[in-house]
Amino acid sequence: MKFPLVSLCICIAILAGCNDKEVPPVAKQPSGKPLVIGLIPEQNIFRQMERYGPLAKYLQQRTGYHIKLEVLPRYGNIIDNFVSKGMDGAFFGSFTYTLAHAKIGVKVIARPQNLDGISTYHGLIFVRKDSGIKTAGDMRGKRFAFVDKATTAGYLLPLEYFHENGIADYRSYFSETYFTGTHEDAIYDVLNRKADIGAAKNTIFEMLAQADKRLGKDLVILERSPDVPENSLALRGDISDEVREKLKQALLNMHTDPEGKKVLEGFGARKFIETKEDDFEPVRRYAKEIHLDLAKYNYLN
Repeated sequence: MKFPLVSLCICIAILAGCNDKEVPPVAKQPSGKPLVIGLIPEQNIFRQMERYGPLAKYLQQRTGYHIKLEVLPRYGNIIDNFVSKGMDGAFFGSFTYTLAHAKIGVKVIARPQNLDGISTYHGLIFVRKDSGIKTAGDMRGKRFAFVDKATTAGYLLPLEYFHENGIADYRSYFSETYFTGTHEDAIYDVLNRKADIGAAKNTIFEMLAQADKRLGKDLVILERSPDVPENSLALRGDISDEVREKLKQALLNMHTDPEGKKVLEGFGARKFIETKEDDFEPVRRYAKEIHLDLAKYNYLN
């Protein structure tokens, strides 16, 4: 009976080894100081936490690090709070990342690829179909809703649009300009006639349009920006290589793990992909065209 028993033990050991390769082992319960990860206010705080909470929990399980999410009330705050709140990383939009990299040296590691295999977004300028606005000339004296001075879609795109159309001082060109704080609010302000023109990112526009058919029926797109990287996780420059690599590998391998695939589905992503500095070149080129110095730029509204 010894030989069958030995064979059985070997088979069990082999099967256990195969299972470890398919599903990453769950790390020990985290201890010590948490890693504080910031979230930009694309939507309201409850929707942000609903989306990112399960991802943070998954990363905590796989890396053994406490993950604490910090939803910030303003885009610009994400840069200031890196110092004031001792933040370790954030899911940056393309412009906030480019600014934060230039000002405080954060380094990007990964970004999500959506269910259609797309890992970029672009900015939109839109109006109501019944507004009579079709060109930049038609916008004179109207109300423009930006998102925040630290956004590509909600501010950098309009600045480039104004530059191309000879609008030297937009504050005097429009009867009113203001910042909504979120892409969602910019879209609904135009839909609900609080503003005549708005700017926001296409991914939020398309997501809202699926639930609210009025967007597709009543709004029209006048301009779009080049594609830029989707919100990417970046960590402070002096964080340890071990922490950086653990978080990176946990994200990049999520789609190979059954539990990770469930989290990704709820997050609205197919997988995470590696992201590098060169991916943000379109944003830097945009800034250069409008003579914007990233290192000195005042991103506060």
